[in-house]
Amino acid sequence: MLTSRHPRAFVARLDSRVESTPLARYMLRAYLSGLPSGERYGDTAELLLGELFANAVQHSDVPDDRHIEVRFSLVSSRLRLEVHDAGSGYPALHVPSPDDEHGRGLFLVNRLAERWGSTTRPDGIGKFVWALIAPAITV
Repeated sequence: MLTSRHPRAFVARLDSRVESTPLARYMLRAYLSGLPSGERYGDTAELLLGELFANAVQHSDVPDDRHIEVRFSLVSSRLRLEVHDAGSGYPALHVPSPDDEHGRGLFLVNRLAERWGSTTRPDGIGKFVWALIAPAITV
């Protein structure tokens, strides 16, 4: 068996559909199950990935046949999540009012991630949104 001090990154392309969100979370759970302390990221990571993926599906201005790419990696004990899409719009954080039925996704990302942001994809087409998640402290 080969071992590595640095776990490999995981990359997958999924259909740009809301129905793909559970599959993205399933892939994240599988990735985390292979890490020595993967369970320390679980609930927060799944919630944030679901929000970022759903935002990419809902707010992307590209044809429905485009894919959304998810990437997971461990960087200096932080779990890095990335969601890539070919859309031109960037996420904007706003504080939802108590009566808002939508618009809490990035608010949750902002509250639960150690850091997050968005940037242009290296190939110049679209963007990706990333979040760094600290491991939960176990007692």
